[in-house]
Amino acid sequence: MILLLVEHADVVLTMDAERREINDGAIVIRDNVIERVGGSAEVNSSLSAAGLVPDRRIDASGCVVTPGLINCHHHLYQTLTRSIGTAQGKSLFDWLQALYPIWAEMDAEAVYISAKLGLAELLLSGATTVADHLYLFPNGARLDDEIRAARELGVRFHPTRGSMSLGQSQGGLPPDSVCEDESDILADCVRVINEFHDPEPFSMLRIGLAPCSPFSVTPELMRKTAELARAHPRVNLHTHLAETVDENRYCEQHFGLRPLAYIESLGWTGDDVWFAHMVHPNTDEIGMLAATNSGVCHCPSSNMILASGIAPVREMSDAGVRVGLGVDGSASNDGNHLLGEARQAMLLQRVGWPGFESSAARFSARAALELATLGGAAVLGRDDIGSLEPGKAADLVAYRVDGIRHAGAGGDPVAALLTCAPADAWLSLINGRTIIEQGEIVDLDLATLVQQHNQQAQRLLQKAAAKGNYHD
Repeated sequence: MILLLVEHADVVLTMDAERREINDGAIVIRDNVIERVGGSAEVNSSLSAAGLVPDRRIDASGCVVTPGLINCHHHLYQTLTRSIGTAQGKSLFDWLQALYPIWAEMDAEAVYISAKLGLAELLLSGATTVADHLYLFPNGARLDDEIRAARELGVRFHPTRGSMSLGQSQGGLPPDSVCEDESDILADCVRVINEFHDPEPFSMLRIGLAPCSPFSVTPELMRKTAELARAHPRVNLHTHLAETVDENRYCEQHFGLRPLAYIESLGWTGDDVWFAHMVHPNTDEIGMLAATNSGVCHCPSSNMILASGIAPVREMSDAGVRVGLGVDGSASNDGNHLLGEARQAMLLQRVGWPGFESSAARFSARAALELATLGGAAVLGRDDIGSLEPGKAADLVAYRVDGIRHAGAGGDPVAALLTCAPADAWLSLINGRTIIEQGEIVDLDLATLVQQHNQQAQRLLQKAAAKGNYHD
């Protein structure tokens, strides 16, 4: 039994039912579970009265401590192709068609190294739980490759076994070369569930199933995937939906339905489903999302850089939709900073309605932080993370607010996490284990990882260029 005390935080942002913010706050952790949260003097007094001496004390003076941030949608492999397409201002469909042939050159090592680098970057930003969507598996790559990276780093991981089966020859968007046979897809879904999925509380790894999008898989695969997932406890369903106006047109032309109506007809709504993006729902569709308890992952930077639009997050949240936050692919965002993504969510909801009465008040810093914590936990179907309170998993992050970025922001250091330039994590605990200390990932040679990653990225582009699929 290990007893850990984090004490003297300037503020502990609990995100508990009362949304308490505790000045000079402290958190007691026993092994991997939070045991007590309160003021430092009160917590120390209770420990002394019980005759308990912490095995380790961490002085968090000068910090705001938050629940670990939760990233609900990502494509980690895309760190290999940052700024390709986004630099030219391509929209989603054109961007995908430019990148599919490059991604087709990946192999297992590329998936592993890119996942490790992307996860490291997320950890440094304050992420403790990450859901990833890997939907193409060229040259022997498997979901196992990114799971290996997550286990080495100690991140709480929700990898989703994605899929593409509807190639251009069948009217889909991706080239046939990056698509798989549907029987092979379903067989591998069964394999990864049986091999890796842990449905228990405090699980460090849960598998999801994630056909890529309405324009890259068949209706039959969507139905069979849903049946397969629901035959296993806590295997959730994930896909992209209603991301662009082009997608709306595609669904209307091919299925005679808007994206959400189409996906509902296939059994893809409910509390075990979450959708990435949901930029273009109408009022009735927002009501449907709430009524079916379907989740949404908001990806503001990606939606901005690909000119997809502004998701109506305020309206969805007000209607009772489960909404979380995601960085999205590192090639449709070009960054992996989850606290920065919360800031973008706050800013985008404000600027999207210029002249609207109280538009600046329509989305506060605390509302955005809630998306990144409690919202993400709800979207992933977890009640053991997302807040700092007794009985929850010991996932927390401390951000320093006593340096140059936050000078003068002492009146509200919680809001300053987002209104000021986003900070990196100074301390991160995941499942009670110290992952980041003094701003650095424990036991990781980051410089070597970056070098290995850049070599993989260069190799990928060289292979694509040799086939005429990439030009500087």
